[in-house]
Amino acid sequence: MSPRFVYENELSQLHQELEDMGRMIETSIEQALSALENLDYSLAKSVVAGDRAIDDIEKVIEARCLSLILKQQPVAKDLREVSTALKVVTDMERIGDHASDIAELVLRFKKKPDLKTVWHIPQMAEEAKIMVRNALQAFVTLNVEAANLVMKQDDVVDGLFDEVKKQVATAFKEHAEDTDEYIDLLMIAKYLERVGDHAVNICEWTEFCKTGELNKIKLI
Repeated sequence: MSPRFVYENELSQLHQELEDMGRMIETSIEQALSALENLDYSLAKSVVAGDRAIDDIEKVIEARCLSLILKQQPVAKDLREVSTALKVVTDMERIGDHASDIAELVLRFKKKPDLKTVWHIPQMAEEAKIMVRNALQAFVTLNVEAANLVMKQDDVVDGLFDEVKKQVATAFKEHAEDTDEYIDLLMIAKYLERVGDHAVNICEWTEFCKTGELNKIKLI
C-alpha cells in the first residue's frame, strides 16, 4: 500500500469526520433555539449533554490531523489542508459551546421568554444558523466565492445584534421586573453574534486552504 494511498484514505476519513461534526453543531444550534422558543427544558438539557459528543469528535479530528502531519509529513497544498482542518475544528467546537451556552440560559427562565419585545433574536438566530451551514459547505467544497458571501452576511448579524441591544435597553425601562430575563436574552444574542464570528473564521481558513493566503497575506 503506497504512502499516497494511505494519506488519501486518512484524508477522506478526516473529511467525513468534519462533515459529521458540522451536522452535530447545526443540530445543536437548531435544538437550542427550539428550546428557547418553546421553553423546552428537556431539549435544553439534551443540548448541554450533547456538547460532550462534539468535544469528543473534535479530539478525534485533532488526533487524525496530528497523525497525518507526523507520519505523512505533507507539504504545500496537503499541509494547508490538514493545518486548516486543525483551525476550523476549533471554531466548530466553539460554535457547539455557544449552542450549549444558550441552552444553559434557557434552563434559567422561569417562564416563556418575551421574544415579541426583542423580536430580532429569532431573526438573528436564523441568520447565524444559515451562516454556519454555508460556511461549512464552503469549507468542504473549498468554494472561496461562497465563503466571501458568508463573510458579508456577518454584517447582517452584527446589525441585528445592535437592534437587540436597543430593544433590551427599552425593555429595562418598561419591564423593570423582568430585568434578569432580558439580561439573559441579551447574552443569548451575544452568543449568536459570536457564532457568526466563528463562521467568518471558518470562511477565512477556507480561503487560506485554497490560496495559501490569510487576510490577503501569503502564508504557505
